[in-house]
Amino acid sequence: MTVTLEDFRRIAEIEFGSLVADSQPLGEKLRLFLGDSSYVDLWLSRRLHERFGFHWERRHLDGTFYRYDNFPNTAWRDIVSYPYHFHDGSQDEVISTPFSTDLLTGFREFMRFVAVKISSDSEPGSHRPA
Repeated sequence: MTVTLEDFRRIAEIEFGSLVADSQPLGEKLRLFLGDSSYVDLWLSRRLHERFGFHWERRHLDGTFYRYDNFPNTAWRDIVSYPYHFHDGSQDEVISTPFSTDLLTGFREFMRFVAVKISSDSEPGSHRPA
């Protein structure tokens, strides 16, 4: 089965409707606008089967971003799950993927990570850097 950006859009709007305020196709990617003013960009390669990137942009909120992708950057070749890897808050903080390598399952797990992080950031007493 070939996964499409439309598949991701449907999952986002149906399964994560309380998190996703809107979605918009942007050329080769899909942008999911979230209720906290952050967004998730989803990218699927049109040429290389199952090459992808899920990028959660938060730099305007707290200086962080999170990206799960399988771009075979040789800088990360020592990561156990290479080429699958996770940028955990910044470009240089890279760890083995905590998400499934199956595209749809991995997307759902990534979005659950986003939901938990947003929820923990909004709890009373949580600290958000300016």
